[in-house]
Amino acid sequence: MSPYQWLIVGICTFLNALDGYDVLAISFSSNQVTEEFSLSGTALGLVMSAALLGMAVGALVLGPVADRIGRRRMTIIALIVNGAGLFLSATATSATELGIWRVVTGLGIGGILVGTNVICAEYASRKRRGLVISIYTAGYGVGAAVGGTIMVSLISSFGWRSVFVFGGALTIIALILVIVLVPESPSFLYNRQPASAQRRLDTIARRLGQTGPVELTPIPESVHTDSGIPALFNARNRRVTIVVWAAFFIIMFGFYFVNSWTPRLMNETGLSPTLSLVVTVALTLGGAIGSVIFGLFTSRWSTREVLTTFSVIAAILMAIFIFTAQWIALVIVVGVLVGMFINGCIAGLYVLTPQSYSSSLRSTGSGWGIGVGRIGAIIAPIATGALLDGGWSPQAIYVFVGAVILLAAVVLLGMRGVDVEANRRPTQAAEAVTAD
Repeated sequence: MSPYQWLIVGICTFLNALDGYDVLAISFSSNQVTEEFSLSGTALGLVMSAALLGMAVGALVLGPVADRIGRRRMTIIALIVNGAGLFLSATATSATELGIWRVVTGLGIGGILVGTNVICAEYASRKRRGLVISIYTAGYGVGAAVGGTIMVSLISSFGWRSVFVFGGALTIIALILVIVLVPESPSFLYNRQPASAQRRLDTIARRLGQTGPVELTPIPESVHTDSGIPALFNARNRRVTIVVWAAFFIIMFGFYFVNSWTPRLMNETGLSPTLSLVVTVALTLGGAIGSVIFGLFTSRWSTREVLTTFSVIAAILMAIFIFTAQWIALVIVVGVLVGMFINGCIAGLYVLTPQSYSSSLRSTGSGWGIGVGRIGAIIAPIATGALLDGGWSPQAIYVFVGAVILLAAVVLLGMRGVDVEANRRPTQAAEAVTAD
């Protein structure tokens, strides 16, 4: 891969880091927000889930739009929406108002993900694609870990609102990088062929070191027959869609539970607020490591096999995590491992989904997979708050979530025998600008 390809991957990874920062922003602010607005566990769960609701709607609605208007253009629009939501969150004077601005923030994140996931995959060479998407996914953990460390200082010095102001500033930086440096998705230019398609593809090819113009053939028939939401359920895609949706729902349920509620539940077991945040940072740090490890494993074994194995291990670790809270060193180590394997599962879904759909359906397929997953993410904090209010112990809640994650391994068995090679191959123009 050329330096230009790695530059694109780096920017997309930074954009994914914004997602990690944003989720931890409300998690780390939860104690101060609860105190200021006098929230119950259920009410706090609703506030935590507000951004996830926005992310779900954004991914579901904006994925198909990105396939029509362009993945780069969608990313730019989404960054503007995301930045506005973050800045406005800092002005909230009630829990309801904060929830509304968190929905707006989530809409932006959803739009960012459906664009950057596909762009990152298409600018990776075939040989490095699994590793590249895993690095991209690791951005979430890096953003959460580095951002979490910064948040601890910001909250102690300036209060919880400063966390959202800082996030908005990061989003402005990301917007500038995308406008200046990130090109359009090659498959979009080939399939949709806007007026500037030939010029833009030739420019991309030159930047990647290719010689000669890119040959543009007539728009493929698959753009008409294998695009739009109904195509997710045609004979070719139905089985993949069902498996991807179920796996996304289950994995994101567990992922957002552990990232949203660990500070509060660890505090319930007797850890100080500061130590609870340290354990949460350990989770996110492990997540960054786990994503890259997942990509390395996919160079030898299939994505589905590695993802299934990671799901089983993540389920076991989740169930025992809370029982190690009385030993500080051990809970941090186990926290890193939980983060590694649950984030590795997210990386696996991000690798598996784009390669399972044709180029004209990638943002739609990825967007709806992410959107359905965010529904699981929405339910997780609300359900946890309700269980806590209902008298469940933190230990019982973690064991329950571990059992839920184990279902993902069962669901992934439905992907056996599915040949995604035909969908993984890029179109002629995309191949010309992303060749090994």
